[in-house]
Amino acid sequence: MRILIVGDVVGHAGRRAFRTFTPRLRAERGIDVVIVNGENSAGGKGYTRKALDELYAGGADIVTSGNHVWDKKEVFSFVDDEPFLIRPANYPEGAPGKGFCVFPAKTASIGVMNLSGRSFMPPMDCPFQKADEILAALEDQADIIVLDFHAETTSEKLAMAHYLDGRADIVVGTHTHVQTADARILPGGTAYITDLGMVGAQNSVLGVRTDLVIQKFRTGMPVRFDMAEGPAEYAAVIVDIDPAGQRPASIESLLLREAE
Repeated sequence: MRILIVGDVVGHAGRRAFRTFTPRLRAERGIDVVIVNGENSAGGKGYTRKALDELYAGGADIVTSGNHVWDKKEVFSFVDDEPFLIRPANYPEGAPGKGFCVFPAKTASIGVMNLSGRSFMPPMDCPFQKADEILAALEDQADIIVLDFHAETTSEKLAMAHYLDGRADIVVGTHTHVQTADARILPGGTAYITDLGMVGAQNSVLGVRTDLVIQKFRTGMPVRFDMAEGPAEYAAVIVDIDPAGQRPASIESLLLREAE
């Protein structure tokens, strides 16, 4: 079993790069399942029907989210009907959508959960307690368990990874859009990376036009953040699952770039 997990897709450039590289990786690397964070796919914030359909057309099997999941109100018209679109499970009770799903892959069922951190993030229920609840629910449903932890700080992501080490098979961080250089197998057997990075314009600040971000930092004034265009980068990891024990055997980080 080979799982491709792709970082935050940002805007039009990110969707284009996702559609370009994902089918190629599926064919060349023998990818069985594709998980992608798409919460920035529609104009940099949230989902539209069109943006979500582009991710599916590009090869996404499961789409995760984060703090921008509700930014396009259109999402409320379809989030409850999408079996493999998930949002952070630690939103308070009664939020639309679902926080985890089970995807029936060819040789194993993949349980994917989505959680949001709380450090420098909007108020949420405790992600550690919610992870315990979901793991109990997935125990008899999924052979392999994956967490997309959408969080701001490296410390909170590392703490979650060690908390779930040996209980979740894969823990990946998202949200900060810069791929970290720490992809590894933890002592208990969990494959981990602090942040996947993004799929978005290379010459940008986290997918946003550089001039606008610099203006914001220099002046402190409100600035409309428009998405950057141009050649994109594609950040992801590939995790190989040992078929004998159905545990991660390796994790490999990828950083691909469109030609200038």
